[in-house]
Amino acid sequence: MLKGKTALITGGSRGIGRAIALALAAEGADIAVIYNGGETAARAVCEEAAQWGGKAVAYACNVADPDQVPTVVAAILSEFGGVDILVNNAGITRDGLLASMSEEDFIRVMEVNLGGAFHFTKSLYGHFLKKRSGRIINISSVSGLMGNPGQANYAASKAGLIGFTKSVAKELAGRGITCNAVAPGFIQTEMTEKLPREKQEAIRQQIPLRRFGTPEDVAQVVVFLAGETGGYITGEVIRVDGGLYI
Repeated sequence: MLKGKTALITGGSRGIGRAIALALAAEGADIAVIYNGGETAARAVCEEAAQWGGKAVAYACNVADPDQVPTVVAAILSEFGGVDILVNNAGITRDGLLASMSEEDFIRVMEVNLGGAFHFTKSLYGHFLKKRSGRIINISSVSGLMGNPGQANYAASKAGLIGFTKSVAKELAGRGITCNAVAPGFIQTEMTEKLPREKQEAIRQQIPLRRFGTPEDVAQVVVFLAGETGGYITGEVIRVDGGLYI
């Protein structure tokens, strides 16, 4: 379905980003995996992705650095000849109640989660315009829709990503470029595995489907939006949350 396409995935070395990279590769896409500090994991993703016959290359980049991003994007465009799909997935958490949250923790989360999407989208903006095609998919969160205690910074960054998505969608729709957001709920990752068992069970009871999602659940929605199947969808926020935010 995606043969001949190139996908750039930020935060693609583990968790949801890894699942997205592998799912896109399985559909025939070449992939550029952006990582920050997890070189071994990123290279492992590329090795696994290569089994489907496509090209897969890992690139180190701090997505919050406005100087690094354009340089890395230029290298990717040179290596692959173009980018068709941009998945802004990189994100961090610095949880804590607002009263005790440091300004540094608030700003850092905003810089990575929202700023990273801004830097990569801006760096590929002109490229997509010239091609008159492209798919931009931002990984938000249900926290950005409903809020979450102890996550004022994270929820604000993910809510901002939704506004960013809708604005970019309106700017680029006339050139045949779509921009959508995917909002995962509680997904089974290393982060959720660290929660105490009783906390996990309490969360599970809040989810109508009574289970955590998997990274692959999110990845398949990204695949849908990245292909021709998603060509008439833009500015949308698709929740992958088991009904948590009904």
